Amino acid sequence: MDLAPLVAAGVPLLGWTAHSAFLARRLTTARRDPLTGLLTRDGFTARAERLIHRHPERTTVLLIDLDDFKAVNDTHGHAAGDAVLAATARRLATWCGTDGLAARLGGDEFAAVVLDTDHRVPELRGLLQHPVPHGTELLSVSASVGTSHPGTHLLTEALSAADRQMYAAKPGARTARRR
Repeated sequence: MDLAPLVAAGVPLLGWTAHSAFLARRLTTARRDPLTGLLTRDGFTARAERLIHRHPERTTVLLIDLDDFKAVNDTHGHAAGDAVLAATARRLATWCGTDGLAARLGGDEFAAVVLDTDHRVPELRGLLQHPVPHGTELLSVSASVGTSHPGTHLLTEALSAADRQMYAAKPGARTARRR
């Protein structure tokens, strides 16, 4: 039995399989933030829209922004800032559980879409206020959280509503103007 035709047919197939696996890994990596492991904006958007579409009456959209994060970087260095971002991501992901999605949208801004957790938002605010260990120091952290109930609204509208609520909750919101 001549195996040459079988081998000749199998080599391109093996190459395409390896290439497909490589591309799938790259796509997954591109949709995850390398520092926090959370979804990026691109990875978050499609999944969040599906979750809202499936359960519009049970969904809460949250937008979280760390307060005075620049001061952490300026005072303690970027490694300390990275520790704060990673701790915030872990806390948010744990709070979201398996029925929710958490993302780092960029910088010190995070988002989440969760089911049936409206009563747990104060718990999240408390979790995000815990100091973050870094070396021999405990770094003070605070975060502003805005929520929205999209119902049948689009994710972009829900994020905008949560953004408005978040900035209203920021320390000094009455005197500070949004940049």
